[in-house]
Amino acid sequence: MEYRRIPHTSLDVSQLCLGTMTWGQQNNQADAFAQLDCAIGAGINFIDTAEMYPVPPKPETQGATETILGEYLRSRKNRDKLIIATKVAGPGRCDYIRPNMALDWNNIHAAVDASLERLGIDTIDLYQIHWPQRHTNFFGEMYYPDEPRETKSSILESLEALAEVIRMGKVRYIGVSNETPWGVMKYLQLAEKHSLPRIVTVQNPYSLLNRSYEVGMSEVSHREELPLLAYSPLAFGTLTGKYLNGQTPENARLTLFERFSRYTGSEQAIKATEAYVNLAHKLNLSPAQLALAWVNSRPFVGSNIIGATSVAQLEENIGSLQLTLDAEVRAELEAISTEFRIPCP
Repeated sequence: MEYRRIPHTSLDVSQLCLGTMTWGQQNNQADAFAQLDCAIGAGINFIDTAEMYPVPPKPETQGATETILGEYLRSRKNRDKLIIATKVAGPGRCDYIRPNMALDWNNIHAAVDASLERLGIDTIDLYQIHWPQRHTNFFGEMYYPDEPRETKSSILESLEALAEVIRMGKVRYIGVSNETPWGVMKYLQLAEKHSLPRIVTVQNPYSLLNRSYEVGMSEVSHREELPLLAYSPLAFGTLTGKYLNGQTPENARLTLFERFSRYTGSEQAIKATEAYVNLAHKLNLSPAQLALAWVNSRPFVGSNIIGATSVAQLEENIGSLQLTLDAEVRAELEAISTEFRIPCP
């Protein structure tokens, strides 16, 4: 396992990060413990969760994922060996968590305290804004909506609240998720102007089916030393090929939850997936490992967030670290990406 220092921090994170959003919905506590034991045994030290998990979010399961992770930390007594990341939800999607979900001082403090209690820890290593409060393009929206709307708090107010929880020792470092180049640069600009903590990571979707990060964000990552924590590197499992030809594998995410059509809902997405899967088969490679190895190799990626619903899937995903893509394979992947430009934003 390779470990990478996140710039402007003392965090050395594993090249792969374990995602947790299935725990408490598709996976029970025993499943989650088995995944954690497998991941940590392979050298993964970076665990990512969120206050709204599991997904799909709903009031009756909200917070279950953090609670399961907290039980694991108490059981294994290995908190000091792990880097724990979680997130505060923004407005508009999970308003049942708190009456007012603005990313203001009160909500950020309340969210941090609730996450610390569920996790059973004193300090969160990386605390992230899960999505922007303002109206912009994220969660599959490719183009800026150009419909500005008023918000109840500003990025500056969010940064000031985050600075306070850092000062209190409840959080070590901060990051953002589902952000745009404008949003990231505004966070950096305001932090420098007002002597507030700097964001150190950005967690956005990134895969062979969704290379939108490269349009503007990859330059920000490079020039501002702000690594990407890549989520959905298998595009909700689509890049394994298991949904091709109308297949609906039992208990698979897209079988259970039809709302997740982001990576299967267009002809271009299906054709691109077929091309990548066919290439993997031609090379006698696992389609999942090929897709993950490509993300692993990208220079602006700080850690690749892998998720699974079984230990067997997790072991296959971890095996992507053993795969090195030569120039010929990279060229074939690039040719497919050129033919199918960002089929899934």
